[in-house]
Amino acid sequence: MAINKAMRTVLKALSYGDINVQSSRAFANIKAIDPLKRFYRTIDTKIYNGAYEVPTRIYLPGEELPAPNGMEGNTLPVLLFLHGGGWVTESVDTYDRVCAGLAKDTGHAVVSVGYRLAPEFPFPAGLEDCYAVAKAIYTNRFLLNTDPSRITLIGDSAGGNLAAALSLMARDRGEFMPQQQVLIYPAVNNDYSEASPFPSVMENGSDFLLTRQKLCQYLDYYQSSEEDRQNPYFAPILEPDLSKQPRTLILTAEFDPLRDEGEAYGRKLLEAGNEVEIHRIKDALHGFFALGIKYYHVQESYTIINQFLKENE
Repeated sequence: MAINKAMRTVLKALSYGDINVQSSRAFANIKAIDPLKRFYRTIDTKIYNGAYEVPTRIYLPGEELPAPNGMEGNTLPVLLFLHGGGWVTESVDTYDRVCAGLAKDTGHAVVSVGYRLAPEFPFPAGLEDCYAVAKAIYTNRFLLNTDPSRITLIGDSAGGNLAAALSLMARDRGEFMPQQQVLIYPAVNNDYSEASPFPSVMENGSDFLLTRQKLCQYLDYYQSSEEDRQNPYFAPILEPDLSKQPRTLILTAEFDPLRDEGEAYGRKLLEAGNEVEIHRIKDALHGFFALGIKYYHVQESYTIINQFLKENE
């Protein structure tokens, strides 16, 4: 179903304005007030990144608890989830419903990472938090027994950026290596000005909620210096060597300024010899994945994700 004229008018009105960090966070936190939260099967724990305790939340797909680390028993497959929000907003709490839905509909345990946010903690603080959690899970120093071959990195938007960057960092550091990743409308570039080489930045950058102006502000908040913009861990599409990367699924949204760069990143991964699938969700807007499983774009995405995950079983 295409976006009709009336809906386009509403979207244009909602797309107006700059980012105010405090008000944006307050608005996002409304989602943490979820009457269904008490029904989610979760375990809260923390993993150290140096002196900082990174909060993590485990979502279980069923009634049976998996064996804790150090005990024999079957291991659940794991989705290591990195939330979106422009590196500035959102949290484990605001993504409760998304992660609970992922656990239920994929049959995976979902581990959601509460990485630190910019501008208080700019690049690379949040990425290093994600890396610390991933290292603990992949090297089986986590609360649950884990099989590294059955762990999938997954992130949306800024979380997709962090997942892609984490895979590059893992390859470069050599301490563990993800086998597969799911990048949902990832932000992988460093420039959303009129000089951007990607047409979707201009085509979809003013009237579809996530605007080019907001993207520029998010990058300004995320960077700790101008030099960060040229770091592939900040903008993964800049990495000249994309070899030895995980098997990758990329989902993009048709009416999203990030559409073209996500698809271009997938092609670059493919050209570097990696296994890649790219799917564009027709008529979808940036952020659709957080709308809930009953939304038809989300249902389409789950079908694609589940097929991708089953191919690794």
